[in-house]
Amino acid sequence: MATSPVAEVSQQLWDETLGRLLNLSSATIKRNADLENRLAELEVELVVWKQAHATAIEGADREAKALKGRLASLNSQVASMETFMSQSLLVLCVIDGDACIFNDLLLRQGHEGGRQAAQQLTRAVADYLTSEDVHVLGRLSFWVTIYFNKAILANVLERHKLCSPEQLDAFIMGFSQSSPRFVLVDVGYGKDATFTKITEYLQTYLRFPQTQRIFFAGGQENTYAPTIAALQNDGLLGKVAFLEACRASPNYAQKHRLPILTVDTLFINQRLSPPLRTPPPLNMNGLSPTLTSGGLPTPHSPPSMSASATGRLVDPTLPLHKHSPPPCNEFYLMSCTKGGACKYSHDYILTPDQLATLAANAKKAPCNFLKNGLQCPYGERCCWGHVCPNGPKCFHLSKGKCWFKGESMHNVSPHLSP
Repeated sequence: MATSPVAEVSQQLWDETLGRLLNLSSATIKRNADLENRLAELEVELVVWKQAHATAIEGADREAKALKGRLASLNSQVASMETFMSQSLLVLCVIDGDACIFNDLLLRQGHEGGRQAAQQLTRAVADYLTSEDVHVLGRLSFWVTIYFNKAILANVLERHKLCSPEQLDAFIMGFSQSSPRFVLVDVGYGKDATFTKITEYLQTYLRFPQTQRIFFAGGQENTYAPTIAALQNDGLLGKVAFLEACRASPNYAQKHRLPILTVDTLFINQRLSPPLRTPPPLNMNGLSPTLTSGGLPTPHSPPSMSASATGRLVDPTLPLHKHSPPPCNEFYLMSCTKGGACKYSHDYILTPDQLATLAANAKKAPCNFLKNGLQCPYGERCCWGHVCPNGPKCFHLSKGKCWFKGESMHNVSPHLSP
């Protein structure tokens, strides 16, 4: 049966409409899928931005805290600087009263001479600082400390007829009373008592940031050469000026190019010999000697030999180091600076063979100057070892336990040890 034209047209329209609906449905589904993918990407991106924002906030908080800390530190530094500027800076003068003896014309004037000496010293230092054009942030406080052995000094002055003990007492009182910052210290008996105190004074006060300048009067001899060398190695000589009685400055002042303040009329120009007999050192057995970081005393003074008038013999059946107490290496081989405070004995009478044994044993212990990276001022005269006895192939060195820790203490054959 033949289809009518109207039916064919209707079927065609229906097919076309259905095709368009199918196409629209497919496009809608695809579009939805694309939108869902884009939404997922945006959600991931949003999470990343949230994390970045949180990290930035945390970083900003940390930076803000750090800035607050730096600001507090700067405020503290400013406050410290203001406090420092409000304090008096120190100009110090330390004098070896055994080596630098005041002019006899001043000494004989007693109390008035002491005041004049203090005024002359103060004026000389003030003129020097003015000529040096010293610029400071605060006020200057001038202190004078004189270390001396009063009994021996009085004996020397009286023997040379420079002044009487009474005049010396009055001079000391006049000098001390001229300023509350002027101090005279009687160190008592002991060969190196003055030297030890002045050395410690310099080592201590030169490290103070308040110290502007130290004027040092140690006499015309080179007694303080090791001290000056140690200060040079520590970079502390920049604050030191040498105070001298005449223009013949000691070798160490010239060697290290120390500035010099000459006071022609304050001190006498000659070195007076000490009395022939001096009282024995004080009994200070309750004290302990000062030790270096290595546990061994560091030599401080040139070698000299002396014997005790009340010496005792060693026990030949015992090694020297087994005696109680053992003999002091520095006393017998160099010069011990500790006097009665030394924990080792100065009373033994040693034979040449025993001295040789003592010297050989001392070389087995390291010199603390070289051990601590410093140059030993005694060189071949030093009683301590400058080179490890075991040489470059030292077993203890390989284990990091050798006492000889200086850089050059294993580079030379032990037979060449000075």
